[in-house]
Amino acid sequence: MKKVGLIAGNGNFPLLFAREAKKRGYFLVAIAIKGETSTSLGRIADKIFWLKAGELTKCFSLLKEEKIKEAVMAGQIHHHRLFKEKSPDKELKFLLKALPDKRTDSILGAIAERLEEKGINLLPSHSFLSHLLAKEGILTRRKPTEDEWKDVKFGREIANAIAGLDIGQTVCVKNGVVLAIEAIEGTNRTIQRASQFTKGVVIVKKAKPNQDLRFDIPVIGIRTIRIMAKSGAKVLAIDPEKTLLLDKEKVIALSDQKGISLVVGLPIIH
Repeated sequence: MKKVGLIAGNGNFPLLFAREAKKRGYFLVAIAIKGETSTSLGRIADKIFWLKAGELTKCFSLLKEEKIKEAVMAGQIHHHRLFKEKSPDKELKFLLKALPDKRTDSILGAIAERLEEKGINLLPSHSFLSHLLAKEGILTRRKPTEDEWKDVKFGREIANAIAGLDIGQTVCVKNGVVLAIEAIEGTNRTIQRASQFTKGVVIVKKAKPNQDLRFDIPVIGIRTIRIMAKSGAKVLAIDPEKTLLLDKEKVIALSDQKGISLVVGLPIIH
């Protein structure tokens, strides 16, 4: 039986990958992160090991012991956990010290390189899940207003800039004003921060210009829509073929219920 490793962060993304891997006949070995990964993963994976966020040495050793040649990183690990580790292991200390900066891509890229050095091929994070990549179109009954289309266009320009600098991938705007830019806190908290200023916010989430598909692919799920609804946000614009749309039917149904527009790509002609 073919083996695949899963370094699992939070959310449904790792669970969806795990289920799909099992459907395809893989023996799944999961590395789960305490305080991040859903305990439900233990009911899907053939083997699961629970580690702290900074236990890279143990992570690499376990994958080697399990004879894993291919692995996937799926799901976010809150960046701040790496900085809260009281005693990061030798591997993490070495990795962080060697980096010119501590941006997400820098850290994940370094981990990917170390895996490759140890003979483990890191597959694209959406492996087995390409059917979940968002297709171009307006997915909801509600369409953006003319002013909201203008904000989508404006937000995309800003999002392209910050994504290119690896600051974040999400921008919240209204009436041509940037209300919040994603940094270390992630998309959902960025939306909550923007909602402190006004309602009817337009959310734009962009893939990075040179997105490394092995990690950090944009993901949208039901939790983001719930937070948008609670915050009074009205539009979510994402990239086609570069964003994973999890629980698509539930996401669209809730968006329709809450009067939210979900836009995937489309040329802006307004």
